[in-house]
This record gives sequence, C-alpha cells and structure tokens, in this order.
Amino acid sequence: MKNPLETFQKECPELQKAYAGVIDALIQSKGIDAKTKQLIYIAMKVVTDDMNAVRYHVPMAKAAGATRDEIKDAIALTVTVNGLKGVSTFLPQALEIFDN
Repeated sequence: MKNPLETFQKECPELQKAYAGVIDALIQSKGIDAKTKQLIYIAMKVVTDDMNAVRYHVPMAKAAGATRDEIKDAIALTVTVNGLKGVSTFLPQALEIFDN
C-alpha cells in the first residue's frame, strides 16, 4: 500500500509543507508527552473511522513507550463516542499491529 502522505507531498507540495509545519508545532508543544499524544491520536482516529492513521500511530505510540494495555484502553474509550464499532473494528487490528 502506497503511503498516502507521500502522494500528498508529491501532488500538493506547498500544502503538504504547511501541514507539516502544523504537525511539527503539535509535536514540539510541551503540554502533553509524546506517548500520550499518540494514544490520543489513536482514539481520535478510531472515532473518525481512519484505519490508515491507526496503522501508522500504533507503532509510533509503541515507540514512544505505550504498552499494549494503553493502546487497548485508548481504543476502548471510544465506546462512549461511537459504541462498539470502534472496538470491534479497530481493536483486533491495532493489537495485531502492536504485537508484530
């Protein structure tokens, strides 16, 4: 599967550069540590039904020190927003990604 961000960069370089600046500013902000940011991203992406993003953020969360249980809890929290859909759709795949 081709990385969608690479296509974005190739096809819309100026917009991608501006977007990257926003992402960099969020990464550099000091209010929330990197691991927690990644867990929040995972939960937000589950709620917005974005499996591609979850595939990228689970390894990033793991690299930032997140545990399997923390990934599981981040996804489980989404049950209060979109019911069992997030848990049933995303949890198995996210844990498989984490484990591999």
